[in-house]
Amino acid sequence: MKKLNWLILVWLSFVFTVFAEVKMIPASFKEIANKVKPSVVNISTVEVLKGRVDPFYNQFFDDYILEKFFGIPKGTFKRQSLGSGFIVDKNGYIMTNSHVVERADEIKVKLYNQKEYKAKIVGIDKETDVAVIRINGATDLIPAELGNSDSIDVGDWVIAIGSPFGLEQSVTQGIISAKGRIIGAGNYDNFLQTDAAINPGNSGGPLVNLAGQVIGINTAITSRSGGYEGVGFAIPINMAKKIYNDIVTKGKVIRGWLGVGIQELTPELAKHFKVKEGVLISQVFKGSPAEKGGIKRGDVIVEFDGKKVINYRELQNIVAQTPVNKKVKVKIIREGKEKYLEVITGERNIEKVYAPVETDKKENDIGIIVGDISESPYSTSSASGVVVLNITPGSPADDNGIMRGDIIHEINGQNVKNVEDFNRIISKFKKGDEIVFLIERSDAMLYIAFKIR
Repeated sequence: MKKLNWLILVWLSFVFTVFAEVKMIPASFKEIANKVKPSVVNISTVEVLKGRVDPFYNQFFDDYILEKFFGIPKGTFKRQSLGSGFIVDKNGYIMTNSHVVERADEIKVKLYNQKEYKAKIVGIDKETDVAVIRINGATDLIPAELGNSDSIDVGDWVIAIGSPFGLEQSVTQGIISAKGRIIGAGNYDNFLQTDAAINPGNSGGPLVNLAGQVIGINTAITSRSGGYEGVGFAIPINMAKKIYNDIVTKGKVIRGWLGVGIQELTPELAKHFKVKEGVLISQVFKGSPAEKGGIKRGDVIVEFDGKKVINYRELQNIVAQTPVNKKVKVKIIREGKEKYLEVITGERNIEKVYAPVETDKKENDIGIIVGDISESPYSTSSASGVVVLNITPGSPADDNGIMRGDIIHEINGQNVKNVEDFNRIISKFKKGDEIVFLIERSDAMLYIAFKIR
């Protein structure tokens, strides 16, 4: 009897496990689609361009016809485009991509019930490609339920809804292929990658989980043909939610600011600073929250506000989404030892950039030509250091990212005030030695490390 009971328990356990696994794979996405589709909108835009660029039309004839019968003034041209979006609030607020609406002179929104409304831009954030638009006069709007993009995992089922090629309310399915993708779209790249079919016109539409909650805004594809090839990208909804709230409540996007120059740790830099992972601080701005909180150049941040950070993109995004004036704990490694600091975040500033120019002087063994600050053809506020005036292609300096216009301030922790200091320090190095430069680039500080070959 006991043996029979034991066998029954084993069998029930097996059946329960199989059922649980099977339940994870939906037989149909119908219920999810039916829940979300009423919240998804088609966005059509018109951009008025001044001056016609088509060389194949009869200027007099076409100008006359367009102005007489279509009301388009002479010398203008209307460009139309399509995109998607989703309702966030019963008051008519809609989220989409900034690239869908940013150049539009006219925006029309078509709802699930085929009713059309004119829309106005409430705010856009080009750095993340998120926009908020609004329609007025619509009743019985059904807002989409926003989920938690942090809880989605690679391999989870998702569906995308939008208007690919203008085909409204199209539903496609796939999985999350990767998280935290950097595709060069901006400073705050942190995309979800999916193999759900995304095509032109899907931009701005929702990517949803099996609970019918929006976990991303479909934004971009990687494709050689211009169409679907299994690699699409969506902005995580947790990032978009903050941008939406800032735009609606404050009229602009507010980002947290630490006031540091940061960079990735190369194996050489990790060895030099006695760490395994984290984000290296190459510069601390005067009067910044970081300086006030005790962060120093050469510190490595491994945790910010309770969140572990491995690469500079993670830290950049976490700081940007941290409320201004919030007191946060920062875990750093300084000279191989862990330390906790408290920092009160500020509001982000925009960095300045400049471009280097060519010159001609004698180079050294690592492949760079340097000059004193007084000889620099570049704009800088530095009073000391040496400026890199030229680089030999294929040299150690070139291969490891040193650029014309860089200002060298330190070599292996030793201050470099002028060319004489630079030459004296460099002369002591031999083949196989590790060298660490602290340089200034575009008003930011940066460490570069490599072996002399």
